[in-house]
Amino acid sequence: MKVCVIGSGGREHALAHTLSTHAEVVVTPGSPGIEGSTGAAATEVEADLYIIGPEVPLVEGLADELRSKGCLVFGPGSDGALLEGSKIWMKELVDAAGVPTARYASFDANEADAAATFLSTLTPPYVVKTDGLAAGKGVLVTNTYAEAVEDARNKLSGDSFGEAGRSIVIEEGLRGPELSLFALCDGQKAVLIPTSAQDHKRLRDQDRGPNTGGMGCYSPMPELTSGDLEQLMELAVHPTVQELKKREIDYRGVLFAGFMLTADGPKLLEYNVRFGDPETQVILPRLEGNVAEIFMQVAMGDLKSRPTVSPDTMVTVVLASEGYPTSPKTGDVIDGIEQARTIEGVTVFCAGVGSNNEDQLVTDGGRVLNVCGRGETLDEARNIAYQAVRAISWPGMQHRTDIGDSIELEIGQEEGT
Repeated sequence: MKVCVIGSGGREHALAHTLSTHAEVVVTPGSPGIEGSTGAAATEVEADLYIIGPEVPLVEGLADELRSKGCLVFGPGSDGALLEGSKIWMKELVDAAGVPTARYASFDANEADAAATFLSTLTPPYVVKTDGLAAGKGVLVTNTYAEAVEDARNKLSGDSFGEAGRSIVIEEGLRGPELSLFALCDGQKAVLIPTSAQDHKRLRDQDRGPNTGGMGCYSPMPELTSGDLEQLMELAVHPTVQELKKREIDYRGVLFAGFMLTADGPKLLEYNVRFGDPETQVILPRLEGNVAEIFMQVAMGDLKSRPTVSPDTMVTVVLASEGYPTSPKTGDVIDGIEQARTIEGVTVFCAGVGSNNEDQLVTDGGRVLNVCGRGETLDEARNIAYQAVRAISWPGMQHRTDIGDSIELEIGQEEGT
């Protein structure tokens, strides 16, 4: 089987790495750090299966274009991709499906005053989200009313995120630990990938600093049982898939559900329509069996196999460029990747990597590398990951030192990645 993975980041590197055990894999456009990368457009690559990694091409309808050519595609069409492409549409759909979520209201460009009034009815923390895609950075969570009002006005005016922010969702703030859950959907049903993950969104240790696309992740969350995950499927994912079917949306791909475990019970924070980043890096390598065949069944609309996951633990630490997330510096030579890869239990995925005239790998984005450790326990996996981190360097490299520590992520509702 030949599989075409579409994208160029750490998520796509993890997909290619996992699938290559059972299939020939090409990655488009890929990067100098990802084996099998090609500069050709996805529509110019012949393959048995196409897997679309990032959200933007999904929202823009690449899956529809490929399917119109008779291709088998893992990834929803533009109709199903609205679950991530429009937070307003998503909130309305899950309301119709009866899924518990944060109380909210939506506003367009002409309703800045109404947004301020609604914010005044809430108690901190205040959550202001762009309706459209914003690369994981379109959410403000703040305890300050004035800051929330200013952010809402800046988004609605187009100053912050252009058209993506000229409609917004304002939500009540929720408190509790977060978790990420993934299900495979074949257009008729959803099947759980039986593990959980917890992402660390903030730039600095102890969940401080600006919101980012994700600075690290671990899987599984040891406090959650398989029964807990199945309850979340019954609470949110299965009703959502039924509502999609009711609307004649044939959703084939992965559904990434982010939850907050509040004192009042679990509540859905958001859906993403692709594998998360960096959650993919700690979940997919632990999948057992022929993953390429399972994804093919999803694309064909007939998922017969139930995915299984190894019982061990993975931790990934994101290494980011100087200046990330606001103005990442690029072009710095990366040292130590191959040395890190010699450590038992380590995998290094390339997220934002380019090459210079001397064919050296250099930084070419905000989040540059995902350094993963795998072990029997969370402590072992964390220690392996950080041993590998210490082998890698470039000027101004940033990373957190507490990924996988016992931190309750009390204020969630940041965008998935």
